[in-house]
Amino acid sequence: MNLSRIQRTKNTSELVADSLRSAILQGKLKSGQSLKQDEIAGQLSVSKIPVREALVQLQAEGLVRLTPNRGAIVSSLTYHEVAEIYTMRLALEPIALTRAIPNMTLADFVQMDHLLTRIDHETDLTRWAELNWEFHAALYQPAHMPLLLQTVRELHHNVVRFLIRYVNEEQLRRSQAQHREIVAQCRAKNSSMAVDLLRQHLGDPVEMFVSNLNKD
Repeated sequence: MNLSRIQRTKNTSELVADSLRSAILQGKLKSGQSLKQDEIAGQLSVSKIPVREALVQLQAEGLVRLTPNRGAIVSSLTYHEVAEIYTMRLALEPIALTRAIPNMTLADFVQMDHLLTRIDHETDLTRWAELNWEFHAALYQPAHMPLLLQTVRELHHNVVRFLIRYVNEEQLRRSQAQHREIVAQCRAKNSSMAVDLLRQHLGDPVEMFVSNLNKD
């Protein structure tokens, strides 16, 4: 395990969770790997209390599992669990987009366009995943549904570590094309078409997981 020291600019347990989450998404901490509280506390120069709180938070996000005999381990996902996560996303994200579209402003579209341009030029898949989430968050933010957005964020983070492991260049290009089509329909205030495109966008990765997760 190789974690960077953190600077205390906010709640320590949140910073510990950020550090561990980033390591999991980047594949530095792998599925099934044990997370020892003493080791983490030492590497991050914090006490065990914020580490314990961070692990509880990451368990709520589905990234960590706390078990009586093994302590904390990085969670793994089966295809059926991935399919369930995408079923939940397909239920929640269209609601967020439908509520967001009437409230979208010029500033929102400027932000989305900026993020799409950054994604176009991003070659690091971990950073691509972060920007991809920032785009989806910008897309749903005008809905003013913070609890729903937080749930969607957790679902996204739970599967993205596997998505960046299996995704190829063609799928990345298709994802970007879909992003732009969705934004175009949002600009036109065509909620029905935007939601249909979003459902297609969210449905595409599931088939990719069918073959790959079953091989692991």
